Formats: sequence, structure tokens, C-alpha cells
Amino acid sequence: MERIDYRDIIEKIIEKHATENDPSDADKVRVVFDRKRDSYLLLSVGWRGDERIYGSSIHIDIKDGKIWIQEDFTEEGIANQLVELGVPKTNIVLGFREPYVRQFTGFAVA
Repeated sequence: MERIDYRDIIEKIIEKHATENDPSDADKVRVVFDRKRDSYLLLSVGWRGDERIYGSSIHIDIKDGKIWIQEDFTEEGIANQLVELGVPKTNIVLGFREPYVRQFTGFAVA
């Protein structure tokens, strides 16, 4: 069985979400890929009128061979997208869930 390249899959998912944003907000979207530290983010940075926009809608890390979803404000869920692309649930940690709750999610606990 061929090993799935988690970095490529994560980058593909984040790029997809970056291009799905409102075209008028395209200049506010930042994609940050740090392959050396295995940290991947989709950020919103800028201004909408007098309102400051700054935040992460997606934050994923790879630690000890597992994909840690640290932040996920997508409608369909990053974990579900990863599973559809062939990543086993045992290699996905919902880092945004409290540690004691993870055992009930159907995904890895750590």
C-alpha cells in the first residue's frame, strides 16, 4: 500500500478553502505552510471598514506521524475531508477537542 503524503494532502485542502472565499476578500486570505515545523494555516488578515480582521480558520500540525487539527472553522470538517482522501481515522487527532473527549470522537486520542 502506498504511503499517503500528509503534507501534500493538507496543503491541497487548505488551498481549496483559500480559493473558496469571497473574491472581494481575496487580499485578506493568507496561506501559511511551514514544512520544516509541519504547521499549516489558513489566516484572514486585514480590514473590513473600521473592523480589524485577524484569525485562523484552519490550523493543522503534523506531530509524531499524526495529523493534529488544531482549529477548524470549515463547514464540512477537515477530518472528514482527510478521511475521504485516504487518511485513517487513527492518524487524525482533533486537537481542538478536550483530551478526555477525544476518546468519543472516533478519531485518534493522541
